[in-house]
Amino acid sequence: MRIPNTAFTDRPWRIHEYIADFDIEDVWDLDTPGGPDDLDRLVRQFSGDGTDFHPSAAYRLLFAIRWKLGKVMGWDTAEQGVSSRKPSLRARLAEDLLNGTRGPDLRTVPMKSVYQTKDEWVTEVVNQTVHAVMHIGWVDDGNGRHHAQMAVLAKPNGTLGKVYMPAILPIRRVFVTPNLVKTIGRTWHAGKAA
Repeated sequence: MRIPNTAFTDRPWRIHEYIADFDIEDVWDLDTPGGPDDLDRLVRQFSGDGTDFHPSAAYRLLFAIRWKLGKVMGWDTAEQGVSSRKPSLRARLAEDLLNGTRGPDLRTVPMKSVYQTKDEWVTEVVNQTVHAVMHIGWVDDGNGRHHAQMAVLAKPNGTLGKVYMPAILPIRRVFVTPNLVKTIGRTWHAGKAA
């Protein structure tokens, strides 16, 4: 379920120290009920080889189109990625986060892990259109219950990004992210039952 941006901005996440120049695209509650130490399990689920993670055909099709378009247009080449002109968020981190757990990279999409703590996991992708960040926070619901919250942040790159990002936002909000959120919840519950 999509929730107000304040659900992310009002929490004392460490990520706030490093994203002043990013826009919050949206914030989502994830159906991942668990205990205080279960964020690592969710991170492993996200970053696995994809064998337990089965998004819908529509989701896979939309991403296949995006990656094909990116390949044809040259948006996702190594030259368009992290560089001195477009540094990783890791270049901004405090020493304790740099020396802490980085967390695993995602295998199903080209997002690289920035850092992981007991209650936060941050990944990023940099290409010709955007520097995007996914923040997964492990939220305390009280009484020992917790769940994940996902914030998507973006900083468009150049004129192309300023046109492309608003153009795809409705597609992402209506089709891509809701499908991802459902898949995360379904995979989480299937893993708890196993």
